Amino acid sequence: MTDASGFGPHLFREDAISEETRAFNHQIEQLMRDMPALSSRPPQVTRDEREAGASVFGPLHLSPMAVERSVPGRAGAVPVRVFVPESVVGVYIHIHGGGWTLGRAHHQDARLEQMAGDCNVAVVSVDYRLAPEHPYPAGPDDCEDVAVWLVENAKREFGSERIVIGGGSAGGHLSAVTLLRLRDRHGYRGFAGANLVYGCYDLTLTPSARRWGDRRLVMTTSDIHWFFDQFVPAERRSDPDVSPLYADLHSMPPALFTVGTLDSILDDSLFMYTRWVAAGNRAELAVYPGGAHGFDNFPITIAREANARMDAFIRACVEA
Repeated sequence: MTDASGFGPHLFREDAISEETRAFNHQIEQLMRDMPALSSRPPQVTRDEREAGASVFGPLHLSPMAVERSVPGRAGAVPVRVFVPESVVGVYIHIHGGGWTLGRAHHQDARLEQMAGDCNVAVVSVDYRLAPEHPYPAGPDDCEDVAVWLVENAKREFGSERIVIGGGSAGGHLSAVTLLRLRDRHGYRGFAGANLVYGCYDLTLTPSARRWGDRRLVMTTSDIHWFFDQFVPAERRSDPDVSPLYADLHSMPPALFTVGTLDSILDDSLFMYTRWVAAGNRAELAVYPGGAHGFDNFPITIAREANARMDAFIRACVEA
């Protein structure tokens, strides 16, 4: 049985996964098989490898379009990386992933440069503070502060008040938290859209995360526990400001939820999409057979398809 959005059991069948996706997943598992577990090393070691281009993601590409700026925040200036195309019809707040512990704003330059040009949006990528050096609520506070600044200044800075927010993994989580904070703390309900990509919305662990186990297809259950431990104490994890799946989700903007069927936190997107719609909001759910966590960053067909759909969604939001 398939619902009106095309979601159904056919997406989860083994034969729905293309040979290209299957082969790429096997390559990832082979690469990761002999890599040390995240929990076995200080986070800074993993960060340094990424900066040196020695991680599974390969060398960094730094865009000549990117401009380093900063935005006032409660704990001091928050660095942002800004991409401004020739024509601007909207603004996209990008929040990077990395389990609140890894990742930087400059790690997705190629994708953000492409998005800026194809969607005619000024992209503002938040270089929020990372755990464990800066645990909750530091990262969410930085994202909230940048979003508030943009709501107040986007028209003057970029010529448009049409703001879309989004990001992948921890960036999807922080995007949802930021939407809720701006609604509840600042009375702002004017976001044009939310591009939520395989976000983690329940830090008490959804069934897919609990059951995934040790399969080293990007992120194991042990990795998920380690990320949570860096970010926030266990006793805080059912707080809606930490796990937005538990929040009252009324008055949220139209959202696109993107996830692959072989993502260890698949259920987070499935559950959040359902609660988003049940709260009276518009949403789309895009599920990609065989997609692993982070699949949209890899050179495979489903990544190109997913990014094209995200771009179409963002354009529709800012051009409405």
